[in-house]
Amino acid sequence: MAQRYGGKHSPGSASYPRNPDGMKRSRVGARVNFLFIAPVAMLLVAFQLEPAGMFVKIAAFGVMMLAAWLTKEGLVAEDAYNARRVAKKPAMPRKIFGSVLTGLGLAMAGIDVQNVSLINPLLYFILGAVLHFVAFGPDPLKNKGTEGMNDYQTDRVARVVDEAERHLAAMRDAIRRARVPALERRVEDFIDTARGMFRVVEEDPRDLTSARRFLGVYLLGARDATVQFADLYARSQNEAARTDYEALLNDLESSFSQKTEKLLLDDKSTLDVEIEVLRDRLEREGVRSEI
Repeated sequence: MAQRYGGKHSPGSASYPRNPDGMKRSRVGARVNFLFIAPVAMLLVAFQLEPAGMFVKIAAFGVMMLAAWLTKEGLVAEDAYNARRVAKKPAMPRKIFGSVLTGLGLAMAGIDVQNVSLINPLLYFILGAVLHFVAFGPDPLKNKGTEGMNDYQTDRVARVVDEAERHLAAMRDAIRRARVPALERRVEDFIDTARGMFRVVEEDPRDLTSARRFLGVYLLGARDATVQFADLYARSQNEAARTDYEALLNDLESSFSQKTEKLLLDDKSTLDVEIEVLRDRLEREGVRSEI
């Protein structure tokens, strides 16, 4: 959806501009919407048939709608997987199941109850499943970036990050009620900054203890403040409340940025210590270190 330009002196602009690097276009779009629209044709045909034919067509409609929903959820899960440097594969291969169900739905739609034959339904199944798979691809089938990591630690980080992502999603949904595009972009800036911390913690789960207050308490507070502000501003257009809210976002973004930088510096310090320990060990073994 198009958004109007908002410069420094434009009506409704935020105090500073949007970071374009944070904009990532989701692949959940027109192709998936078509999967929800195409099966409707079966309903139009179904009610012109005898009861047996109508039942088969309506069942095929239901199967294809389920396939469309699974495909959409699979693409959402894949976007989340691709956005993270460290991620586990989705628990269920939704897109693959979507391919199978799409083929099954087309096979059911191709059944002629008056002259039952398996050839046409089988061809429809193969064609539908293959075309769906080619169009949307497979789900991620292996973990990413978890080599050498403790499973308990990565699972613990994943739970905390998932909860933090829910807080961010609630912020995004709430600020839309204020109907101020500049504030929506401002919240997206903060979301990008917060996700920078997520990625650091995912890469080194040892940072979770230090960052947990930010990922839990602070984001929960930011979500609640956003909900309250959006409801107030939608009713009263209170500019003082808007100023206070923008100041809160500024403070939060600064705090998250500083904490993320500190986590990175701590990781570098830990690496330096490990390198020094390795050098000492090599020297004791009589090996000259070039590290």
